[in-house]
Amino acid sequence: METVSENRCFGGVQGVYRHASQATGCEMTFGLYLPPAAEAGPVPVLWYLSGLTCTHENAMTKAGAQAAAAEAGIALVFPDTSPRGEGIADDAAYDLGQGAGFYVDATEAPWAPHFAMWSYMVEDLPAVIFEHFPCDPARQGITGHSMGGHGALTIAMAHPERFKSLSAFAPIAHPSASDWGQKQLGAYLGEDRGAWARHDATLQMRAAGYPGHILIDQGTQDQFYDLLMPGALADAIAARKQPATLRLQPGYDHSYFFVASFMADHVRFHAEALGA
Repeated sequence: METVSENRCFGGVQGVYRHASQATGCEMTFGLYLPPAAEAGPVPVLWYLSGLTCTHENAMTKAGAQAAAAEAGIALVFPDTSPRGEGIADDAAYDLGQGAGFYVDATEAPWAPHFAMWSYMVEDLPAVIFEHFPCDPARQGITGHSMGGHGALTIAMAHPERFKSLSAFAPIAHPSASDWGQKQLGAYLGEDRGAWARHDATLQMRAAGYPGHILIDQGTQDQFYDLLMPGALADAIAARKQPATLRLQPGYDHSYFFVASFMADHVRFHAEALGA
């Protein structure tokens, strides 16, 4: 593992690191914020999954999470959103290929050799984090924005024993019924919609739910509101009687200004659930 940079931040350390990933077959870069409390021993971990076109850097520099994390004593992990580099498949569209891994393990050409972001998030990167840094594997939470909200919801519902807290910002809530999902799931996983179901938060909510309380924020002026389909997820939550807080935030759009406005709420939500 290579240290790209480390900077003092709110008494802790904001680092950027690079490692060879077995899951994606290429080098991957991630950001990790360790709060001051990490100097005394392992701390809880909050995974933040970013959205379309993002790298590890977007949320790390724009979401304003470090101050709340330092106060709460919780680490933040900022993974990349896809494999990258020469020889790795890409597409001219912003919503497919590099920057748009969609947190699935691709089975279709030309994506299958490298686009294994589900395995990267569930197996590969956690192994690196818990081997090299003072983070507690028994206290993990997960959140994300847009495509990353989709990833956070589906990964947590598939692995509730691992992720003790769950939240999302404007998640892609029903991708198998949306243009933000049908295109990508079809490209990465093929036309068998049965393979899509585990990657659809609305379908997984109806099928399995989540054992804890979920926090979701959604802006009412989100320019992608119809593509995100928050109503479908709300209906599934109501049908399942899932403990959840869904907040429609008046006037907020899909930008990082929206994420930053409510990030401290989410960090505190996870910190409380994880015993930080």
